[in-house]
Amino acid sequence: MKKIQPLVTLVGAGPGDPELITLKGIKAIQAADVLLYDALVNEELLDLAKAGCTKVYVGKRAEQLSTAQDQINQLLVDYALTHGHVVRLKGGDPFVFGRGGEEIDFVRQYGIPTAVVPGLSSSTSLTGLQQIPLTYRGISESFWVITGATREGVLSEDLKTAANSNATVVVLMGFAKLKQIIALYQEQGKGALPIALIQNGSLPNEQLVLGHVDDILDRAAASAIGVPAIIVLGEVVAKHQAFEQIKNEIQQLAYA
Repeated sequence: MKKIQPLVTLVGAGPGDPELITLKGIKAIQAADVLLYDALVNEELLDLAKAGCTKVYVGKRAEQLSTAQDQINQLLVDYALTHGHVVRLKGGDPFVFGRGGEEIDFVRQYGIPTAVVPGLSSSTSLTGLQQIPLTYRGISESFWVITGATREGVLSEDLKTAANSNATVVVLMGFAKLKQIIALYQEQGKGALPIALIQNGSLPNEQLVLGHVDDILDRAAASAIGVPAIIVLGEVVAKHQAFEQIKNEIQQLAYA
């Protein structure tokens, strides 16, 4: 009987479009004995697995039934010890709000070798696909990537700090807190700041809503945009080619 050689590899699947995974990520999937995959992973990638590969859905979605992180951690260990090479396929990048660090820490306790294949984070890839530059000379010298809510479900303190800066701010997993985020920026006198909402980025059903802090809630309601979506705040959002239309709408209302 062939001796089992346990290995756990964390693979970033990118923002959704299956073509945005790396070549190294594809090779890892093809070598996997077990695939543990997330809700945001494009299922077309599962077809790359070899015959006989065990595929286990362990998706987590806000406000929906989900697999507990502790259970996922244990599955990684159990499958590695009984099957061999386990690939943990995660949306975006495993180490950008993907709990990849927690999973690696847990697996290492059992002496199981680990590896990581980085993926395209939605924070940088979805803005890039929309041609919104996160940095731009003379406009934005840095960008922040922040979770919308902490483990306790409250607004991140880092977000409050970022709202005081001139940096571009990308909020992941924060759509449910959009009203609170808007209120935070309005308190800082930034009602005119450009903002973008990107839902299902990189996929055929992608939806984009552009506006300003003061009017984005109305625009979001009118478009029926929802999760999963990222929030982008900053003057660079005005670089989107469709933002000129927003400016024209405002001018027309001013003269009406």
